[in-house]
Amino acid sequence: MTSSAGPRLLGPAEVRLLADRLGIRPTKQRGQNFVIDANTVRRIVRESKVTADDVVVEVGPGLGSLTLALLETGASVTAIEIDPVLGEALPATIAEHAPDQADRVRVVLADALQVTDLPGPAPTALVANLPYNVSVPVLLHLLALLPSLEKGLVMVQAEVADRLAAPPGSKTYGVPSVKAAWYADVRRAGAIGRNVFWPAPNVDSGLVAWTRREPPTTAVPREQVFAVVDAAFSQRRKVLRGVLRGLAGSGEAAEAALVRAGVDPLARGESLDISQFVRIAEELAGSAREAEGEGGG
Repeated sequence: MTSSAGPRLLGPAEVRLLADRLGIRPTKQRGQNFVIDANTVRRIVRESKVTADDVVVEVGPGLGSLTLALLETGASVTAIEIDPVLGEALPATIAEHAPDQADRVRVVLADALQVTDLPGPAPTALVANLPYNVSVPVLLHLLALLPSLEKGLVMVQAEVADRLAAPPGSKTYGVPSVKAAWYADVRRAGAIGRNVFWPAPNVDSGLVAWTRREPPTTAVPREQVFAVVDAAFSQRRKVLRGVLRGLAGSGEAAEAALVRAGVDPLARGESLDISQFVRIAEELAGSAREAEGEGGG
């Protein structure tokens, strides 16, 4: 039996050497902070529960630190990279550090927010060190786009991790918490120090793990439910009767829809879970249909 050589992971010296060779200076604009610690990427992969059977989407592979650690599991990786210099250099890095695994990596040169489909087999996991400035939009876009995703683990700014995993009623609960809950059960999976990055960011990082679950059963399109969520948190201090007035047509119509949905009109958005937002969206849609019927009668 022949044993294949496992990937050699990148340490601080290799990361800087690679960046130097490519003429890369990490930019704030793209949220580039490269992980320089092999133990950290191994921990991320371990927490992600990725196995050899998985097809992993990685967003922003950068110089390849996390990609190499993912390949250690035997999984295949579809890496989405917006920076052409980094994207074009990745296959050579993989070939050098993980020659036996090089055929299991596909690189897609694209902005993850603009991706509409991906090559290769349907991905089953999302594991990424997400650029901080677009982490929530990228996560929600890929959850919506790729229903085959079953699980994932993303590294984001610590306060974003708190928001994504927050339960109803907590101070950090908001739009990201509710929208993520449409797709998945989300939880905090640990903290990451600043010194494992180059350059060191001026914020702490957190890990967020999620497991796909069936979205709520409803005839109302997801966009309509999300419109209610956006409105409910548009003015956090205002009660639902007030903030939903625009969607409902009047304060009275908003109040009536809330009462029918079994929600206190004087409650605030932060106290509701995703199923309550779904019920409100259903009642608002029902009211709109009735109004149209009366108007057209």
